[in-house]
Amino acid sequence: MNSATSALLDEIETYCRLSGIAESTFGKLVVNDGKLCSRLREGKNVTLDTAERIRTFIQEQQQPSAADSGNNAGTGVEGDDAMTDRKPKLAAGARNRPGSGNRTAVAPVSTHAQPESSPSTDDRPFRFYDNRQKYLAFVNTTNEKRKVAERAARELAHLQPTPPALRRIDAGMGDATVLTQLMRSMHRRFPITPFFIVAKEISLEDVRLSLEKLPDRFMEHPASVVVITNMYYAEAPWLRPRSVRSAAALNWREVALDGDTAAEYDEQLAALDPFLVDGWQVKSSETTGNPIYVRPSVLVIYRRDHSFLLDSVIPRPGQVDGNYDLALASQPWRARMSAQFKVRKVLAPIVQSLAPAGRLLVVQSCGNDPALELVRKVWPDEEPFRVNRHELIRVLRDELGRDARNYNFVSGSDAKAVIRYEMHTLPSEVQHSIGTSTLFAAWNASIYVNQIEDERLESAITGTDYLRHTADVLKKHAGLWFNDEAFVVSRKR
Repeated sequence: MNSATSALLDEIETYCRLSGIAESTFGKLVVNDGKLCSRLREGKNVTLDTAERIRTFIQEQQQPSAADSGNNAGTGVEGDDAMTDRKPKLAAGARNRPGSGNRTAVAPVSTHAQPESSPSTDDRPFRFYDNRQKYLAFVNTTNEKRKVAERAARELAHLQPTPPALRRIDAGMGDATVLTQLMRSMHRRFPITPFFIVAKEISLEDVRLSLEKLPDRFMEHPASVVVITNMYYAEAPWLRPRSVRSAAALNWREVALDGDTAAEYDEQLAALDPFLVDGWQVKSSETTGNPIYVRPSVLVIYRRDHSFLLDSVIPRPGQVDGNYDLALASQPWRARMSAQFKVRKVLAPIVQSLAPAGRLLVVQSCGNDPALELVRKVWPDEEPFRVNRHELIRVLRDELGRDARNYNFVSGSDAKAVIRYEMHTLPSEVQHSIGTSTLFAAWNASIYVNQIEDERLESAITGTDYLRHTADVLKKHAGLWFNDEAFVVSRKR
């Protein structure tokens, strides 16, 4: 992507974020191309006339109306500052109305910017993974977490940990279902080896759910140190913020659990809620709209009665050197992001944190399943999974440069790399009359995995065709299943 295209894409992303409209909607409004931004990210260029039309549209939408001219006079805000300080809003009545035909209308810009410390949810653009209901419904109606944990457990046979601990990092802990299931497998293979586990998670609710699952793990494997952090992928492996300012604000909390029952540990972890509320605050990125931390936080948990044994394992600020024996990155990104973004922001830092003989397992959705078939019945041209594992490995090699010779890259055949998981249904449910709850669960899981934005969903669910398509797919395949793909990067000894 050349600099001119990159600059144009930045302007579009910023405008869409501040105005609260989807990029696909912007493309259709301006140049009648819903995939405009996708094409720009892929390196496609546009003509000078098209670029001028895009910028003119953005500038016109930012102009104050006559009714606001008195308040706006003499503000002296121009150019990029106007994009930063002013927050365009959707036209009155367009927000939160399913099927509204004027959803994309943009009202005049207000000059009264809202403080960043208390962002209004109405002013923030919708981000796919912000929707907790879709996520929780998907997690509880499919067995993806178990399948990923089973695949990760196979990597344990290849590990060669060295004292003082087996070191593992989860690049995206979620609700800790995979983390705790894999801890069980680790205990079975390494019953007396100390564990040092770092889990990255920016969602406060997921951290709360995760803490509820940990007491039993500390009972079964008392020689465990579990560290939870909200830092970026490039920071989490070393528990060290990159900027001096963030490092000075580091929120580091060490919790030594007392007692000898899971109930006691559960009570002490539940009491951490005030710390979590303060430490896991987020704000929206000014460039992408994604949630980012307000303050970098680290929560270190271990059993006090094992603190002597774990003294060399318990991390201290600024003294974590990576060297992970096992890293897991399961669905750490949006599928539609470019390979370069996924590699630079996620994969490359984690790969560089591996110990000699350390292994990184990457899992991502790959489609070619009934869920994508269902989505294409509504959106025939949908292509959510454009970057496969082979492309990621190629870009990762390029990013690592000469250091790539220090690693092994194993993409595997489809027969070995593809992980199939399913939505929980009873055979009788899909062979005869399919219940409404099953239809809704299948539809939700399909649009979640294929990452369909709410802006596009509104028009699709105004009728009943989507439920009819869902029933047809369920009957055709006797259920609903999905495909993930996995690949491994290992560091040579």
